[in-house]
Amino acid sequence: MIFGLFRKKPHEELVGRLHEKIVAQSRLPAFFLPPYGVPDTLVGRFELLTLNAGLALRRLNLPPEPGPKIAQGLSNAIFSHFDDALREIGVSDVGVPKKMKKLAGAFMGRGAAYAQAMGQGEAALAAVLARNVLAGAGDGAALARYAVAAQKQLADTPLEVFLHGDVPFPQP
Repeated sequence: MIFGLFRKKPHEELVGRLHEKIVAQSRLPAFFLPPYGVPDTLVGRFELLTLNAGLALRRLNLPPEPGPKIAQGLSNAIFSHFDDALREIGVSDVGVPKKMKKLAGAFMGRGAAYAQAMGQGEAALAAVLARNVLAGAGDGAALARYAVAAQKQLADTPLEVFLHGDVPFPQP
């Protein structure tokens, strides 16, 4: 019974590789320069990671299995990363749960807002991205074009590509 505690979780290595790909995409310097103009701040990086992770999670949550199971593992890895980042920047053990609750709400809210806006067209998506990712201080049109292209590219990618540890985002 106790030995089960030390057993690797299914898809743990795969989820780690997918998480690394999403983080690497979110840290590309192009996003922090014109025409995207994402602020190179902790908040700007969180917003960009939220956008890219949401796009990948949306694709992985589609059938067939094990896509949704991998999406759940990836969500867990993303929030574990957030927890680690909070601790690294000096948030106390007592303060981490409160901050994690806020981050989770922001992450889920952004994902829902982006999905809804994508259904309303590129202009609606640009407005939502400008408000959230650019903190209202810029034009979200370039980010909207990127997000639409990424959603299409990820949707057209067979699950097997993800199962090999790749998240084929387009270049910004």
